[in-house]
Amino acid sequence: MSTRLWPLAVALAAAPFVVVLQNRTLAPITLLAFAGVILAGLRAGWRPGPPPRLVWPALALLGWATISGLWAPELGRALDSVLRLGLTLALAVLAADALRGAPATPLIPRAAALGLGLGIAAALFDDLSGHALRAFVRRLNEAPVTLAFGLKNAASVIALLLPLAVFAPTLPRGVRVALGLSGAVVALLLPGESAKLAVLVGLAVGLAAGLAPRATRMALAGVAAVLILGLPWMLGATLPRDASALPNSAAHRLLIWDFAAERIAERPVLGWGMDSSRAIPGGTGRPDAAMRDAFGLTSPAAAQWFAQAQLLPLHPHNLALQVWLELGLIGAALMALLLAMVARACRSPAACGAFAAGLVIAMLSYGAWQYWWVSGLLLAAVTAGALPARAQES
Repeated sequence: MSTRLWPLAVALAAAPFVVVLQNRTLAPITLLAFAGVILAGLRAGWRPGPPPRLVWPALALLGWATISGLWAPELGRALDSVLRLGLTLALAVLAADALRGAPATPLIPRAAALGLGLGIAAALFDDLSGHALRAFVRRLNEAPVTLAFGLKNAASVIALLLPLAVFAPTLPRGVRVALGLSGAVVALLLPGESAKLAVLVGLAVGLAAGLAPRATRMALAGVAAVLILGLPWMLGATLPRDASALPNSAAHRLLIWDFAAERIAERPVLGWGMDSSRAIPGGTGRPDAAMRDAFGLTSPAAAQWFAQAQLLPLHPHNLALQVWLELGLIGAALMALLLAMVARACRSPAACGAFAAGLVIAMLSYGAWQYWWVSGLLLAAVTAGALPARAQES
């Protein structure tokens, strides 16, 4: 068995459980896995080959992000983000290339299944025990109410990685069915609406890819490109104008998106600069009465809740909006091209399902450059490429 598979296998076995305890550990776990794969490959005689076509739009996007730092509010933050992303991407590309020559074994699917099983069990125990597990590792005698929100991140990682095991044909069918059912149930129980939707979409797309692989890939590429390029301009017609029936957190998300769309329209071509979301003018302001009225948020309870809410806290919680906001039309076009190429490169139901789950979460939750989350996406991508050949089309 090739030793270069083991660093990735260890990361997959550990990541879901460790993320339940602390989500930021996903970045170092991923980096160590990639570095381990590369070193093991070099010792086995592997040498880097020509970069895949996917690298070029990614490099162009990073290059444009670097240039946009010139007009970003914080040049240092912009360059730091680009360097982090560039380093992680380089390691991911090299690790994927090193794994390409490794002999096919069931090690990777088994490691993914083990890690997901541990992560699902830990997340369920923590939720049912009033977050005793996560309070224990933080040396807290009593779990604060806010500790519950951390499980959203664990649910997102489970949703992202779940298709990689559920649609791995080298695993016994019973294991795959059990993982799919338990992962879906736990995601539905845990906080975080985006993870709930991502689990369902990821599994559905994986099933569709098993029946019609080429059509599924093309559909994913088209949907991703349309969302990235068109979402800011579709919001006006699609955002519900009566959010009174929604939870305050969901209604807040609508206000954030509405505010971000307005700022995008002010600088649609160049954007406000890389990683500028947290410093957009007016972003730290509160929704005024007119904005709340426009969304039907007129109750005294809503007024009290939104008095503490910012119009743009850190980022728009939407990949398309953040790319447009910070990098403008040029960045959006490059991101759309990159995602479309990634979707078309998904050669297995597992890869298609993971791509769909990641896209759902990216459009509803995290910052586009949030380091631990980007690390998780790259971990999923490298894993999809390392699945045994029987899981892929010829």
